[in-house]
Parts: sequence; C-alpha cells; structure tokens
Amino acid sequence: MTYYPFLKWAGGKRWLSPYAHALAPAEFGRYFEPFLGAGAFFGALEPPAAMLSDCNAELINCFVTMRDQPDHLYSIMQRHQENHSDEYYYLIRSVSYLSALEKAGRFLYLNRTCFNGIYRVNQQGKFNVPRGTKSSVLFAHDDFSKASRLLASARIEVCDFESTISAAGEGDFVFCDPPYTVSHNNNGFVRYNEKMFSWSDQIRLRDCLKAANERGVRFLVTNAAHYSIRDIYQSPGFFINPVSRASVIGGGNQYRGRYSEFLISNYQPDFFGSARDLPKARAAQRLN
Repeated sequence: MTYYPFLKWAGGKRWLSPYAHALAPAEFGRYFEPFLGAGAFFGALEPPAAMLSDCNAELINCFVTMRDQPDHLYSIMQRHQENHSDEYYYLIRSVSYLSALEKAGRFLYLNRTCFNGIYRVNQQGKFNVPRGTKSSVLFAHDDFSKASRLLASARIEVCDFESTISAAGEGDFVFCDPPYTVSHNNNGFVRYNEKMFSWSDQIRLRDCLKAANERGVRFLVTNAAHYSIRDIYQSPGFFINPVSRASVIGGGNQYRGRYSEFLISNYQPDFFGSARDLPKARAAQRLN
C-alpha cells in the first residue's frame, strides 16, 4: 500500500521516495533519519526499527501525536475542515495552545493550508506564512491509522543531527536530507536555509558521516549539486551521483524550474547500476 506523507515539506523527498528501496542498502539494521521533514523516504521504506529526529519541536510533536493519538488528531482536523476560511486560518495562526494534541492539530492544519506548505517563523518565533489556495484540510488519501502503525516502533525525538547520527552503529542505515546550503550560491531557497543551517553545519554533518562510515554505518545524503558540496565529500569509498528534479517551491518564478542535486553515499546504490531513471529527472550535466 502506497504511503502518502501527511505533511508537505519544502525540500521534501516525496519525488524520490518511490525509489527508496533501490537507493537504500539491500540489507540494514536500524534506520536513522536526523532531518525528518515530512518523512517521505522513511514512509516508503517502512523500516521495522527507526530513530527519527529533527530540531523543529513542532514538527516532532506532530509526528509523536500522529503515532500516539491518530484518532484524536483526525477529529481535530475535521473541526478545522468545518471552519476553514481566511478569517479562521489567521485566527488559528495567531493562537498558542497548551496541549500537545491541539498544538499538533494547529501545526498540521497550517501546514496543509498555508502557502506552499512552507514552515517559516519571524524573529519572535511565530509562524508567519500567509494562507495558500487550498480549500481542503482533509484528503482522500489520508490514513492516520496507517501512519500511526508505521511510526509505532520508531523513536522520535527533538535533537541535533549529530546526536542521531552518533547513535547509529555497524550495519545501520542513515538517510540525511539536510537543508541545502553551499559555500557560495545565488539561489534564493539556499539563502533562506542559511538562516537555520550554515556552511559550518554542512562541514559538521560531513564529519559526522565520516565518523559513522568508520563505525560501519551505511549512509545516503541528498544535497545541492554544487562544487563546494562535491569537494567536501570527495573521499575514497564515497559515491557522488548527480540528478536533477523539478521544483515548485519558491516565492517567485525565478526560484522555480529544475534543480540539480547530489545523492552521496558510502556504497553504490543498486539504482545507479540499473537502466532506470528518476521520475522526470535526468543526470545533471553541469555544476553550479
């Protein structure tokens, strides 16, 4: 049964998830994902044991609530569906809830109805994305019970990526989809990400993965196809496979179109040894 992520996440890997099994190692122990986002890759793999984490506390609370209270969360979403309007959207955006359940419902409602599913807060930490064009809060493919069952055996935490990767041991698999930042770039989306994930964080991530590699951990990293990323991952035994994809996330047409990405791993995925190709994607011919 196809898994549909219950969240929309800027930079998410829903486009990549149909090929998760061909990209992941054929066999691995535990699954680790330190930049959870919408969890599309995790959902496609359905690993029996996982550690999922992110530094976004509201995101993690939503996942924990989906795991532990799917029926109650669905009821809250039904209430939001019945009341959804311009006025109601901005009312919910302005309120703060005390209960974890109501916080999760607010987060999921805003995610599904804001502009392009973007998560952005102001200097006071308040969510400030305007309402989008969506009129539906609940979708035909929603299956909160399935999402809850999938998450049942997962450890879900708010923490820095270094803590999560450090917990992986020999035979485990780490999938990393960090915010895309590079040493120099004029891409608007990258500039936005620099506020929450700096170039020094990219170096720290690389160092964490090198240490994990020495422990016998398998890893797959998605990142921007940029010479600065290529340079820091050029090590013996590391594979850098360029692909390109379509993007519709961005505040203006100048930030939409096709974007090159790297898939970086310390093993060569079976996918790249076959004749298959990513959907609507092709090998990137030029680096930025």
